[in-house]
Order: sequence, then C-alpha cells, then structure tokens
Amino acid sequence: MTKDSSLHGTKLLAFVHYSCYSSTPRSELVFAATDGKRGRRDEPQRIGEGEMKEGFHTDTVKKLMDEFALGTGLEPILETPRRYLWTDAFAVCNFLELYAQTANEAYMSLALRLIDQVHEVLGKHRGDDSRSGWISGLDEQEGRLHPTQGGLRIGKKLRERRPKEPFQEDLEWDRDGQYFHYLTRWMHALHCASIVTGDDHFNEWAIQLAKKSHARFTYAPPSGEKKSMYWKMSIDLSYPLVPSMGHHDPLDGWITYHELQKGRAENGSGLNGLNLDAEIADMSAICEGIKWATGDPLGLGGLLVDAFRVAQLIIARELETEDLLETLLNDSLLGLKYYAQNNTLNLPAEYRLAFRELGLSIGFRALERLEELVDQKLNVFKRRHQLQYAIHALIQYKPLCEVIEKFWAEPRTQTSETWKEHLDINMVMLATSLAPDGYLSL
Repeated sequence: MTKDSSLHGTKLLAFVHYSCYSSTPRSELVFAATDGKRGRRDEPQRIGEGEMKEGFHTDTVKKLMDEFALGTGLEPILETPRRYLWTDAFAVCNFLELYAQTANEAYMSLALRLIDQVHEVLGKHRGDDSRSGWISGLDEQEGRLHPTQGGLRIGKKLRERRPKEPFQEDLEWDRDGQYFHYLTRWMHALHCASIVTGDDHFNEWAIQLAKKSHARFTYAPPSGEKKSMYWKMSIDLSYPLVPSMGHHDPLDGWITYHELQKGRAENGSGLNGLNLDAEIADMSAICEGIKWATGDPLGLGGLLVDAFRVAQLIIARELETEDLLETLLNDSLLGLKYYAQNNTLNLPAEYRLAFRELGLSIGFRALERLEELVDQKLNVFKRRHQLQYAIHALIQYKPLCEVIEKFWAEPRTQTSETWKEHLDINMVMLATSLAPDGYLSL
C-alpha cells in the first residue's frame, strides 16, 4: 500500500482549549490545520451565526446535543459527569460537525471538553472500586500524558464481574469492563479530533489505545488455530469477561487501524515511530473467511459505514484492493433483504430500540455519500460497475432511513419508556443520523 504524507497549503486556526477540570487552559493552543485534500472537515464554513447548510437539521441537532451536554454533566460541568464510551464517541463527532457547520467555537470547546472528561472518568478506576487512579497504572502526571494507555471503561452502571463470580447473562449487560467495538469508536473519534484541530496528540492517543487493546483482546487458542478475539474484557484488561468474539470486531479493528495509519502518514511527524503494521496483519488473518451479513439493524448500519470508510481509504491510497468494499456491499444487501421482511418498524415505540434502528439510518447516510463518491471518482475504482450495481441495489431500501428518522424525531415518540430508558445514546445517534458528516468523513 502507499501513503501520502504531504500537507498542502496549511492554514492555522488557533483557539483556547479549556479543561473541564480546571479554570485554566489545559492545552493553551490547539491548531486546526487545513490542507487541499481535506477541505470541509478542517476549516469550518464561515457562514452566518446560527445558519447552516441547506438540508441540515439545525434546530433539532442543536437541541439534541444541548440536552445531552446538560444531562450528562458536560455543560454545565458536574463534579461526577455521566460518561459512556459508545455514546460519547458519537457525541464528539457531532460537536465537531456542529463546529464545522456553524463556526461556533463553543461546539469545538464541548468536543474537546468531552474528550477530557472521557479520559478522566473512563480512563480511571470506578469510584466503587478498591483500586484508584489510571487504569494503566501510570501516575497522575504520566496518565494525563497517555490517558488511553490502559484502555477505557465502557461506563456501565454496575461494577465488573470478578474472576470467580458466576456468569449471569442478563446481569453482564449492565456490568462494566471494556468492549473492543467501543474502543474502536473512540479511536475514530480521536482521529476525527486530530483532523479538525491539527493536533497530533489525538491520533497518538488513538494509536496507543489500538496497540494496548489489540494486545489484550486478541489471543492464540491453545489448539493452534488462528488467532481470535474476546468480546469483553475486565477493566484492567487482565482477564476476559465474555470469551466469544464479536461478529464485526475484527473488521472494525482492521479498518480503524488503517484509518489511524492514514492519519499518522498525513501528519508527517511519524508519531514517535508508532505504527500498526503488525496489528493490521493480525486482524487481516482473523477476518479471513468470515461472512459479515447480519439482520441486526445496528450491525447492518455499521457495515454500510465500514463500506464508506473503506472507499475513502482507497481514494486516500491507504488501501489498494476493492474486494472488501464489494464484499461489504453484497453482505449488507443480504442483511437488508432479511431485515426488510422481518423488521419491527410497524410496531409502537415500546417494542423498539431507537439507537439500534438509528444505527441503520446512519448507515444509509453513509451509503448516500458512498454512491456520490464512487460516481465522482470513477477513475479510481477498477470495479466501478460492480460497485455501482451493488450500491443501486442497496439504495432501493433507503426509504427505511426516512421512516426511522421521522419516527424517532417525533416529540410524542420521545415520551416512550424505551426512548427515555436509553436517552443519551438515542439523542446522540439521532443527531448523528441527521448530521452525519462529522462521524462519517475520514
């Protein structure tokens, strides 16, 4: 594979990054770099105050993210903010997108403050744990310099299961620990922050997180079979809590590692020699032979997002083969055919989970952008006709996206118990579906 490490026409935009745990700036200046290749992500459009691009659901997205910030202790700052890694990864990207579209630096401040809070809360042991300090075991000063070195907790309500405690499936869903697919979402959020701010530390933290989590979540079975992965690990990553492998975890890892490698090459600094070549090779071997099709809407949406990410990496010359892109589209089609025949979209809210359905609508937003990207870059894709055919077949299911968004955006629907029970993740993922570029663009 080839990588482009050059930067063209760099501009610097400085702003003060205020820490959520101090009244003084934690990072005095963070610079947002703009280059000829990245354009929209790196330099906010300087449009009127409160004005956004046509089609952008301005008021709804702002309202959702303002309520999220207020309810979780981000703004105003609470002494014990409520942090949850999956939700917060999407939220960082949403705030970055609001900043890009409005040029309102308050949204950039919220994105950076949220990153600080996640590291300060989920990078450390729980308050009800006999252990304290950074999960990594680093002292306070070193931990702040390398906040992802020990991984990041999920943020569940209950403490993790101890090694000798019996496994209870229903209870395990509410117990803390570390999920690999949550960690890859946070790596992506950090990478997005690195792009928008031009600060390499975010990408460095993401790569450190990738290396640590990969080393602890992957393992070679005693039988001598190929490497596999644990689905859930303990808070300190010392033992597995759920030994089976998440269906899409190796795929998430492989694509995200390439994304971070792309960022590493583009910044030109080498990030202290950090690279993920060995980890990429591991994940490639684990992925071999796996069929990605699923009927789960959240998983389906993830596959469509992954397809768009792969296409962007091909254009950036981080990836060369188009085989995976075509496979992801074909497997997504299999899953969508099943989902279209067996979905629950005609049921009342009490029988549905918003965030799982919104994961699919986010995937459709990625598919829209993938269709446009392939049409614009036909000369890049050797299998352009096969890709266009697969995308066209998938686009036929796009009306599902509008059905999902419209249903969950209704104020009356948001009074349902299932919406309120998962309020934070539902609000944030609805906002992502309505304003997806902050999350989807690499």
